[in-house]
Amino acid sequence: MNFEHPVLSSLLPVVFLISMGFVAGRAKLVRQDAVRDLTNLVFLVLAQALLFRTMSSVHLETLDLRPVFQYFVVASALFFIMLMMYGRDSRASVLALASIFSNTLMIGVPLVGLAYGEPGQVLLFTLISLHALVLLTMATVVLELQMAYEHAAEHGESRHMLKTVGMAMKNAVLHPVPLPILIGLIYAQTGWGLHPIVDKPLQLLGASFGPVALVLVGITLAQTPVGENFKGAMKISVVKTFVHPMLMAAAGYAMGMRGLHLTVMVVAAALPIGANVFLFSQRYQKEEDVVTAAVAVSTALALVSVTLVMALLPMLPA
Repeated sequence: MNFEHPVLSSLLPVVFLISMGFVAGRAKLVRQDAVRDLTNLVFLVLAQALLFRTMSSVHLETLDLRPVFQYFVVASALFFIMLMMYGRDSRASVLALASIFSNTLMIGVPLVGLAYGEPGQVLLFTLISLHALVLLTMATVVLELQMAYEHAAEHGESRHMLKTVGMAMKNAVLHPVPLPILIGLIYAQTGWGLHPIVDKPLQLLGASFGPVALVLVGITLAQTPVGENFKGAMKISVVKTFVHPMLMAAAGYAMGMRGLHLTVMVVAAALPIGANVFLFSQRYQKEEDVVTAAVAVSTALALVSVTLVMALLPMLPA
């Protein structure tokens, strides 16, 4: 087997680190109570350093938002298709969000970094900066509207939706993922750069994000019950890891997207379900067990879908 193949050389370190975490989780080397602390470390310390440092040297005029816009067009269309298929009620919003919301940070960032370097990461970070803002806000507004309708039908009362929409957008902007990206972009426009005393610690913290995040994914998988929710989880996971990237590839190619832009967007679509969907389901107490199982199942399926995407996309005619 040729381990120098770009797909294998990019994915095998990811699989290896996730496997190490899975073994550690099964062996109970990391207690379940400690997973939340490790998650906070990854999201609130390591990710902040990586995202801010990377974007602090990127100038707005170099960013191309067209691939990101096309990504959201496809994701939004699939969201509403799945919403209709799941029944157009409040629980359907959670399941539809699970069908389109990728783990762009914990898996996408190290994978794209290994496969496509900094140019690929800048494209992905541009997507990440708007990912939670656009998709979580959309799903929150739809779900709140559905809950308001259900509440009114049951009790004959109404809810103040403008306040709900405002809070949803505020929470999305102040999320720990988009915020350091936006701050980094603003800082980059000053042209000051980062002093080595600041830059070196940020570099060390950012470099540790990938391996720690992937090990944490494995630990979480080892502690996730799938069992009786497997059928529902598989249905969501197939849509997320296969249907979503196929639609993204077809629509992106038809709209003139090519090369690295198309590849990064389709790889992002092929990624497994992001942890934000789990938190979303917990917050609204809708379909928590199915979503938790789907995060695990989609992570396993993504090993196949991402491999296929990375192998097949270079074969498309220019």
